[in-house]
Amino acid sequence: MNEELYNMIFKRKSFHLFRNTGALSLATEELRDIEKAYTTFTPLYPDIRTAIEIVPAEKTSCKRGQEYCILLYSEQKGNYLQNIGYLGEQLDLYLVSKNIGTLWFGIGKPEELTYNDLSFVIMIGIKKIENETSFRKDMFKSKRKPVEEIWQGEQIKGVTDIVRFTPSACNTQPWLVKNEDCLSVYRYKKLGKRGIMPADKVSYYNRIDIGIFLCFLELCFKHNHIAFKRELFADDGEETELCLNAMYQIDE
Repeated sequence: MNEELYNMIFKRKSFHLFRNTGALSLATEELRDIEKAYTTFTPLYPDIRTAIEIVPAEKTSCKRGQEYCILLYSEQKGNYLQNIGYLGEQLDLYLVSKNIGTLWFGIGKPEELTYNDLSFVIMIGIKKIENETSFRKDMFKSKRKPVEEIWQGEQIKGVTDIVRFTPSACNTQPWLVKNEDCLSVYRYKKLGKRGIMPADKVSYYNRIDIGIFLCFLELCFKHNHIAFKRELFADDGEETELCLNAMYQIDE
C-alpha cells in the first residue's frame, strides 16, 4: 500500500453536499488517471475480482452536487465488503491528493447493478475542488468516539490516536481493537442499539467500514515503521456484538 496516502488522512473530509466548491470540471484525462490508479491499489483479498466504473452524477440516485460517481463492483465472495472498503479508502485518499472531493454514498443506486459480471457494492461521489481550503483544516476537531471506547490495552503512539478518525457509515465507528498478545480488530455493534441506518443494512455497511479501518491502521503502521504480520478472519455479517476480522502480530 502506498504510504504517501497517509498524509491525506489529515486532509480528507466527507463532502455531504458539494456546495461552494467552485466550477472546475474533471477532465477526461483525470478520469482515466483515476481508473489507472485504482489498478495499482493493494487489495485486502487478492483473489477477489473488483472493478470501478465512473459515470456522470445523473446516472445514479445520488443528488449531492457531485459531478461524477465512482461505482465499485466486486465478486460476492467471503469478506468482499471488507475488501471493497480497503480498496475504496485507498481510492478516497488518492482522490484527495488530486484535490478531488469525495463522498462515500451508501444508499445510492446506479442504473446498472452489474458490470463485467461483478455486482455493485457502493459508490463514491466526486467533484473537483477549486479551493484546497475546502478540505478539512483540523481533523482532530472531528466528532469521534473517545479512544477508550475503541481501543483496549496499551496504546500505540501515532496509531491509536489517528485510526479513531477513520470514516464510517453514519459515523457508527463499528470497531474495537484489543492490544493483548497481538492486536485484534473486531467489528463491534452494541446489541439492541441502532443508529439511523435501516437494521438490515447495518452489517453490510459496517463490514465495508472495517475494510476502511484496516486501511487507516496499516497506513499508520507503515508511516511509523511498524512491521507487522496480518491474519484475516471470515465475517459473514452475523448479528453479534463482537466479530473478529483481523489480528496483527507486531514485530518489535
